[in-house]
Amino acid sequence: MHVSPTPLSVLAPLSFTPSTTAVGGNVFISAIVGLLPLIVFFVLMGVFKVKTHWCSLIALVLSIFIAVAAFHMPVGMSLLSATQGATMGLMPIVYIIVAAVWLYNLTETSGRAEDLKSVFDLIGKGDQRAQALIVAWCFSGLLEGLAGFGAPVAITCAMLLSLGMPKIKAAVVAMVGNGINVGFGAMAIPVTTAGRLGGEDPVAVAAVMGHMTAIIAIAVPLVLLFVIDGMRGVKQLWPLALAGGAAMAAGHFFVSQFSYELTAVSAALFSLIVCTLFLAVWTPRTPEDARTSVNETDRPDAGRISLALLPYVLVVVIIATTKLVRPLSAFLSSTDVKIPWPGIYGNLLTPAGEPASSAIYTLQTLSNPGTWIFVTGLVVAVVYGRLSSGGRFQTSVSQMLMVLPRTIHNLRLSILTIALVMSLAYVMNFSGQTTAVGAALASTGAAFAFISPTLGWLGTAVAGSATSAGALFANLQATAAAGAHLDPQVLLAANTAGGGLGKLVSPQNLAVATSALDAPDQDAEILKKVAPYSIVFLLVLCTITLLASTGVLGFYMP
Repeated sequence: MHVSPTPLSVLAPLSFTPSTTAVGGNVFISAIVGLLPLIVFFVLMGVFKVKTHWCSLIALVLSIFIAVAAFHMPVGMSLLSATQGATMGLMPIVYIIVAAVWLYNLTETSGRAEDLKSVFDLIGKGDQRAQALIVAWCFSGLLEGLAGFGAPVAITCAMLLSLGMPKIKAAVVAMVGNGINVGFGAMAIPVTTAGRLGGEDPVAVAAVMGHMTAIIAIAVPLVLLFVIDGMRGVKQLWPLALAGGAAMAAGHFFVSQFSYELTAVSAALFSLIVCTLFLAVWTPRTPEDARTSVNETDRPDAGRISLALLPYVLVVVIIATTKLVRPLSAFLSSTDVKIPWPGIYGNLLTPAGEPASSAIYTLQTLSNPGTWIFVTGLVVAVVYGRLSSGGRFQTSVSQMLMVLPRTIHNLRLSILTIALVMSLAYVMNFSGQTTAVGAALASTGAAFAFISPTLGWLGTAVAGSATSAGALFANLQATAAAGAHLDPQVLLAANTAGGGLGKLVSPQNLAVATSALDAPDQDAEILKKVAPYSIVFLLVLCTITLLASTGVLGFYMP
């Protein structure tokens, strides 16, 4: 009896093993061809000012064509790879972004953003630059350590905007301040992934990475001041920047050695405490154009201050509880649903001939930070709707809830862009385009010690996730280390730290920032300003990796 093929079997009837030498049997030619979609994306966006969702769509179509014509991926499998990427883009990434932007919009729509400014004015002694530094460095690091997945950039951008910072500058400050903690983000999932897939103890890899990132962490706040206010800001506020940077660096250096999952959280909290105490005894010299002001006749009392801070304090407490209380965290994670992606899982094979685990999509519900940001939003909506602070902030619960559909509507193009970007990432990854670039870099022998962080940087630039970069390149890093007689722990640490720096130029991260700031089509402008910092930090990390691999930093490394 003849059995008609199912639609999925027609789409993806063949097994497929990605090859790093698919084009002309040469890894370097394959790498150049594999890079074309990204090159086209950035050229269209940066040079020709094409709208980002069109850049994403054109790059996606090109990547599918290259996957089929040059990397010999079945047509159906390339299309289904795009659907898995789009789903990943919507859940958890868009889910988290919508929740984070809604939470901020509740503060703005209720009118309590003015009280929030008063709080920061008090902490930062009326200096907008000091306030922005604390938000983009300390608060962002705390959110990154707890949640990750774009939430820190989304929330930090919105908070910087509420301080009166211009949109483009707010995006650059938020992204530059976020990068160094990404490797330890979301309870250090990126370094755990890299260690396990690279065959090394994640604790040892994390300790190495903490020593490497500590060097860069000292400098980042100074760079943030330069972005915020040029050399004037650096000259007038460098003591605060050094205090905050040294505190974050100490957290990376020490905590990574014994409780690496809490590295970013602990380091950011320590930096926040140090900055607050430092400002209690030191007053910056603040020019008039950098001074924030509040209405002295309407200074908020303790009750209004508490309500203004409620969204941000509550979101940290709730997410921290879901992540740090082990039994609760384990229960929430147990609700995750593993979905072997139809038409991909079982057909996409590793070089060993086994089904690729990357074709299993994990649907996170209760363990998803976005869920708890939404819960926070619901609590805040009810509280703001019922408490008017003596009639000062008149609103209702229903008005607060209606902010959510307006938020989704305003983010519609950003949602489309993120789905397309993630589709592009999955097609490039599953077809072998990204790994071809990695293999070409890994073939450089001993020089790979310097190039190693570039793999993590590239992987995150493509996929928007340092965890994905570890999944892509951890085994490649370990193999290259063995071939070139290098320390695999150093290279795995470099891959993960490099991933955090690559996030600065990731199209997904750019879309997150423009979404949070309601600044559509500003991706190219933000990229132009943020890319130099990403590249300079990457070169510094490459140098640190080379020195650590050759033993020059042997006295410093664990």
